Amino acid sequence: MEHIPRHPRATLEHWGYIPGWLSEKDPRPAREQLDTGYISGWHPFEGFSMNSQEALCYPGDPPQHPLAEIRLRDERIILYPSSWVAIVQKDGSFEVCRMD
Repeated sequence: MEHIPRHPRATLEHWGYIPGWLSEKDPRPAREQLDTGYISGWHPFEGFSMNSQEALCYPGDPPQHPLAEIRLRDERIILYPSSWVAIVQKDGSFEVCRMD
């Protein structure tokens, strides 16, 4: 897995336990791995959009800009402020879950 900072001060520590729940050796997609690793599971929130800078947008809230991302095979897991995590597929589709 590759950690890619998207904010000047972003470090691997910002991810908390999330990197430990993901493994290249596990053939399951990120969604399933995170669902197993996170005590509350992976429960997507509806209503988000993503702009061209990959900021998360939710009606009535300010855009949340990416802090960092991890690549797991063809998937990109993006970390945002307020513990929002997005899994972005190669085709641009995505799911968002709060993982705090």
